[in-house]
Amino acid sequence: MYQKFSQLIVYRNYPKDSIIRQLCSIYYDFDKNLCSHIELIDRVHAQIKALLDLSTSLGFDGNLWHRYLTWLLLTNENSFTLTSEKREVQEGSIKQLVLHDLTIFRQLFEYDFQPLQKALHTDCFDIITHYQAIEKPSRMCDLHASKVIAHVCHQLEKAKDGQDMFDVLTSFYQQYGIGMFAMNRAFRFERDKEGELRFLPIRNMDTVVLDDLIGYQLQKDLLVENTKAFVEGRNANNVLLYGDSGTGKSTSIKAIVNAFYEQGLRMVEIYKHQFRDLSDLIARLKKRNYRFIIYMDDLSFEDFETEYKFLKAVIEGGVETRPDNILIYATSNRRHLIKETWGDRSDMSEDELHHSDTIQEKLSLAARFGLSICYEKPNQKNYYNIVLQLAKRYPEITLSEEELITEARKWELSHGGMSGRAAQQLIYDLSGKAMIEKWKHDSKY
Repeated sequence: MYQKFSQLIVYRNYPKDSIIRQLCSIYYDFDKNLCSHIELIDRVHAQIKALLDLSTSLGFDGNLWHRYLTWLLLTNENSFTLTSEKREVQEGSIKQLVLHDLTIFRQLFEYDFQPLQKALHTDCFDIITHYQAIEKPSRMCDLHASKVIAHVCHQLEKAKDGQDMFDVLTSFYQQYGIGMFAMNRAFRFERDKEGELRFLPIRNMDTVVLDDLIGYQLQKDLLVENTKAFVEGRNANNVLLYGDSGTGKSTSIKAIVNAFYEQGLRMVEIYKHQFRDLSDLIARLKKRNYRFIIYMDDLSFEDFETEYKFLKAVIEGGVETRPDNILIYATSNRRHLIKETWGDRSDMSEDELHHSDTIQEKLSLAARFGLSICYEKPNQKNYYNIVLQLAKRYPEITLSEEELITEARKWELSHGGMSGRAAQQLIYDLSGKAMIEKWKHDSKY
């Protein structure tokens, strides 16, 4: 195995602690008789454990070795895969080097673990190549990535040679891209111990669609139109969704990402304390052939907070032009984002000579969003309509319209008024109670 792996050229940049490199090291020591069998068994079991952990998080099943090799090919960022990301593959000399590597991977797919397994008196390799996974809740594994990897793995297993594998992989790279951006639609980020930005996939993102948000058709149309222009490479604006809480601002953005995922749209969520990293984040994203929404939820600043200045410089006004593959979408309960005080509007101020400059400074951030969309609380009629429409999606709720409106009236009085969020919370409550009653009824028989 180590001899084959050492011959890789393009697909070779795997960390020393990766499973593939550790297995190569084990085989090298085994062939050279450099370790006792007890030590080799311990090292083999450690890598089997690592493979099982990876398989749990990504929902692997069947031949875990094949799934793992497929995952390596789909996530390896190199000069070829980055060039092939979301675009037609160009002919060039590098293709011969890639075919060379894929021929080696074809051999790794068929690798015979039996000699090592027999020598160490273990059957762990037989188990992982015929693995029957326990069904897991969706929150425990990335079901979308699991399906993608399984589909590509089946195609690679049928491939006769490196050229067949090349055709399968380049088709995937063109449609989805490579790495974590290919199989996930939303991300957070953090700095690692070395100070480098590291992306963290948001697994099992809410699968909400725009039709799930009842009403607000004008707002949704504006958001769709802007996003459609963005993913098609036309001019588009940064967007601020502002208005009352619980009206569907965040839901709209999640639904937009779901709607345009297939067209290459991805979302990176950023928190206020990370605004100092905005420039580094954009520098990383602009190199990729995706369209990115940098998402800021519940954006607002107190008068003593200064992080907004980093955001202002990035949106408009900085020396570097904003990349055409990045937009900023933010939600806020405040129209002007930064808290204003009566002192800002006073003709006399002890701390500020030019009070109008203070006002302009605080208003200028919101003005830098080219598109502002207002989400207002529904009136009573619309609130009742939202409740009635949501109830239709839960067959266990059998209340009449009059009964639902009565429940809606009582609910809004004790839950902060009328909003889409209050309506959804009411429906959850009614659904839960209906399920309990059904269980009580069924348990009698």
